[in-house]
Amino acid sequence: MANHLITGGTGLVGRALTEQLIHDGHQVTILTRDPSKQTSFSPQLTYRSWDPYRQTIDEQAIREADHVIHLAGANVAEQRWTVNRKKEIVDSRVRSGRFISACLKNIPNQVSSVVGASAQGWYGPDPSIPNPTPFTEHDPVHSDFLGETCKLWEESLSDVSSLGIRLVQLRIGIVLSTKGGALAEFRKPVCFGITPVLGTGAQMISWIHIQDLVSMIRWSLQENNVSGIYNASAPHPVSNKELMRSLAKTSGVPFIPIPVPAFALKLLLGEMSIEVLKSTTMSSEKIRQSGFSFQYPEIGQALADLLGE
Repeated sequence: MANHLITGGTGLVGRALTEQLIHDGHQVTILTRDPSKQTSFSPQLTYRSWDPYRQTIDEQAIREADHVIHLAGANVAEQRWTVNRKKEIVDSRVRSGRFISACLKNIPNQVSSVVGASAQGWYGPDPSIPNPTPFTEHDPVHSDFLGETCKLWEESLSDVSSLGIRLVQLRIGIVLSTKGGALAEFRKPVCFGITPVLGTGAQMISWIHIQDLVSMIRWSLQENNVSGIYNASAPHPVSNKELMRSLAKTSGVPFIPIPVPAFALKLLLGEMSIEVLKSTTMSSEKIRQSGFSFQYPEIGQALADLLGE
């Protein structure tokens, strides 16, 4: 079985991916700044040290790896976007990506493929709602903070291809999981019978079930003819209002929408409110045409599975 080296392995996606890879019989190595603070739940899981800011790494992690999955990056939605926080969001992605590229160039290894995370923030807002032409991988980067962040993020791994290593980069939509992320925040008020609708509620959300994202990463590693940029979102985006309606239905509570005005979100979140209110409709056509099959293409299916109904 293969050895998979993961950065960001203790995050939401990294944890789910690690569990699945181990279940499939693979070895997993997670890079962390302090391996002594981590506890392995399986003999197939190893932690090794690295620090992309200080440019240090346990070289054995690179030498042993067959595949690299680069997921590292500070949580975009965790704090208000101060000047320092913005710098941390960018640096955590770009420095780590450049360091991984340098390690693959300078340390002898047998890595055959790299999968890197990017995000839907590459794209700007929908020109109209609904958007008759969802964003595809060929659309140009948007000029706002997250657009520029995604551009630098993707560029940080671009040298990998010149090393003869297959590179796949996934522009990931809103990940739905019961173990953290956006769904947990959306669900909190619904548990009390309150269904807030953000702004007008018409803004489109390009989402993906955590298990489909894990499957997509594994598929990207296995399919040798797959390379380049792919949108990682379900085939059927939904509006914020429709998401909350489906969430209320799945949770067994009445849907009584309570509008949260845009100005209130701006006061609460600052500049980050732009992303909360932005409508982004991504196309999943390229990855489906390449052979990937979604297990949860519809929001109702995804929520029913995640919430155990």
